[in-house]
Amino acid sequence: MQNLSASEKKCGKSIGYVPTMGFLHEGHLTLIDRARAENDLVIVSIFVNPLQFGPKEDLSSYPRDFERDCKLLEKHKADYVFYPSAEEMYPRSLSVTVKVQDRTDVLCGKSRPGHFDGVATVLTKLFSIIQPEKVYFGLKDAQQVAVVDGLVSDFNLPIEIVPVDTVREDDGLAKSSRNVNLLPEERLQAPTLYQSLIEAKKMILAGESNPKAVIAYMKDMISEGTDGIIDYVEIYSYPELKEIKKLHGKVIIALAVKFTKARLIDNVIIDIDGNDQ
Repeated sequence: MQNLSASEKKCGKSIGYVPTMGFLHEGHLTLIDRARAENDLVIVSIFVNPLQFGPKEDLSSYPRDFERDCKLLEKHKADYVFYPSAEEMYPRSLSVTVKVQDRTDVLCGKSRPGHFDGVATVLTKLFSIIQPEKVYFGLKDAQQVAVVDGLVSDFNLPIEIVPVDTVREDDGLAKSSRNVNLLPEERLQAPTLYQSLIEAKKMILAGESNPKAVIAYMKDMISEGTDGIIDYVEIYSYPELKEIKKLHGKVIIALAVKFTKARLIDNVIIDIDGNDQ
């Protein structure tokens, strides 16, 4: 793969890269389509990375369907799929790993210690192998985008991170493979999560600068509109993911809510000076 990428780059071709763990859904395909529009070549990796699974997370049960994924990649005009085994990626015990020092002790990272160390380590390897100019990530997992932004910046990697907006259902619910696990009544309630984010954004852009007031409003709205149990509703600077007492600059409003058989996450990113995502 590394030799192939180097050969293509010598021919002057630009490489857009989409890292995935497979079992592709519409969110992945949106990233691939964006990469297709902006690059000469599109490379997609499929690798279920054991380093980012915690001791209570079942690596073996992670969904896999390589044949189905390949049909989707062909349909969306990806040029190459990189599909290494764990033995190929980690042929021996690693003497060096990447440890993420910042941006991980909040949001989902708070309950998954070591997860982003595994993400950063495998991405460092994948970036070295594939050598892309641009790498595409979905903003649904905005914490991951923030961590990768730090990795690329701190290590001076010659890569542009391209964040892509969350893909949503018609009623605003963020698309996720977990949505199928919602009970019928929970599926009807789930759009309340995005609605709470929109209302929070309106509050902030209308001048509310106290994050506690915004968070309290969102929690009330979610509690009244759903049967879900709130895991967190938090507001931080973005991409630094630092606590702020008065809202200013670029911020992320993020939430996680547990339903009977599904835990849903969502977020919006706002530039209070004018541009929001």
